[in-house]
Amino acid sequence: MARKRKGRDISGWLVLDKPAGMTSTAVVNKVRWALEAKKAGHAGTLDPEATGVLAVALGEATKTVPYITDALKAYTFTVVLGQATNTDDAEGEVIAQSDLRPSDEDIKDALAPFLGDIMQVPPKFSAVKIDGQRAYKLARDGEDVELAARPLWVEELVMVDRPDADHVVLEMTCGKGGYVRSIARDLGAALGCHAHVKELRRIWSGPFDVEKALNWEDAMRMERTPELDTHIQPLEIGLDSLSEVRCTPEGAARLRNGNPGMVMPVEDVEYGEEVWASFQGKALAIGIYKAGELHPSRLILQTP
Repeated sequence: MARKRKGRDISGWLVLDKPAGMTSTAVVNKVRWALEAKKAGHAGTLDPEATGVLAVALGEATKTVPYITDALKAYTFTVVLGQATNTDDAEGEVIAQSDLRPSDEDIKDALAPFLGDIMQVPPKFSAVKIDGQRAYKLARDGEDVELAARPLWVEELVMVDRPDADHVVLEMTCGKGGYVRSIARDLGAALGCHAHVKELRRIWSGPFDVEKALNWEDAMRMERTPELDTHIQPLEIGLDSLSEVRCTPEGAARLRNGNPGMVMPVEDVEYGEEVWASFQGKALAIGIYKAGELHPSRLILQTP
């Protein structure tokens, strides 16, 4: 018989401003300990040296993580011009250099091909799996890693600052699976000068904004105290991209048993649309709306 995981049954989101120097997994583990939570996960990995929004899902909120990872995200990042590295960021070894420094207009013109539906090759030092192994592990072992290009939607990519000839600050809004390091690498190639990422910050992810995120130092100061609980945001925020329907009492009872239940749309809902159902103000299930009923795909059983 499997061991029962210890901890508190708490559900919701703790949205943090991740500091540089920590992996996303390490942040989640520390948050789980700080809140004594039974279950936690995150919605979208950030590189260890990156900062910004890291939304930690607690308890039943982990069932809503895909709706955050699939949502648009925005980043600001500083690109070093004139150098390519083997990791496509400042942590790697310089593998190519150039004295060429493009003008502001050259950079702005070069950004256009990166908009819309593009194909992007992930960095060799990334968590992408090749025959069951992480690419970064193979790269560290000296293997010549070849990664296939992947589709990415880039909604916006603009230059926001040019501090000096060697650096440019960009802001990007993109969909799921984007690698900012690859954008910098490929921009450098397009400009003929090489480039890599120096600093990276995620400024928002879906409904979560860094301006409202909890500072890491403050979070750790409040570890294992009731004060930290006050910063937990409702699970329902993670369902912002879906329409809401409300359960009747009878419908809620049926849904809790995994059966279709009667619901009432809060707004216009199409037949066959994926929605979330609430009962007494709390999310209860996610599923498909069909003529006044929700056919559940995921139950969300929050502890009162």
